[in-house]
Amino acid sequence: MREIVFDTETTGLDPRAGHRLVEIGCVEMVNGLPTGNTFHTWLNPQRDMPDEAFQIHGLSAEFLEDKPLFADIAERFMAFVGDARLVIHNAQFDMGFINAELDRLGLPALKNEVIDTITLARRRFPGQRVSLDALCERMGVDNAHRTKHGALLDAELLADVYIELTGGRQRGFDLISATAEVQVTFVSTTIEVRPPRPHTPSDAELAAHIAFLSKLKSPIWLRAAA
Repeated sequence: MREIVFDTETTGLDPRAGHRLVEIGCVEMVNGLPTGNTFHTWLNPQRDMPDEAFQIHGLSAEFLEDKPLFADIAERFMAFVGDARLVIHNAQFDMGFINAELDRLGLPALKNEVIDTITLARRRFPGQRVSLDALCERMGVDNAHRTKHGALLDAELLADVYIELTGGRQRGFDLISATAEVQVTFVSTTIEVRPPRPHTPSDAELAAHIAFLSKLKSPIWLRAAA
């Protein structure tokens, strides 16, 4: 099972209002564990950087002006993602921006299966905070180096959180069954079938039952027979 843990940074909240991607970070996982294979790029959004967004990720328009356009990296990004399942924290946001960028290039939207870790976290921790920082704290994932948002850093942290949300690192033991060659031997056996036991009461058993009922006050067996 190949999965891509995926995060983005943007100039704002809504691609329909002209906001653009400025960073993409992806972490590859196979059979529930990171492989060390990643995809990361900063992007020139071809627009200004609102201060609200700059305070979140610290990426200025000056820093991004010599970075590639999305059109320059779209093919490499799509090849890296392939048909893997995507693992995203607040998937609607990131998928909305990626698909908006693809649409600008006349390319089809991503149709990959998506797991939203916010949904997983809300099911596991109903009524509690489910931000990435809150989940890192709750699950013992070290995020001390996360002073600002960053797409690759957040994807790496989310990969650890996702592992804990879906059973912890002991899932790695399942790799044995996924990769080892298993020899299966079918054994044919003959089962001796016991003949059915008789269930019809004998005359002596019926007489004993009637004698027992005569000692009871209005037994249900006599009412049923009547």
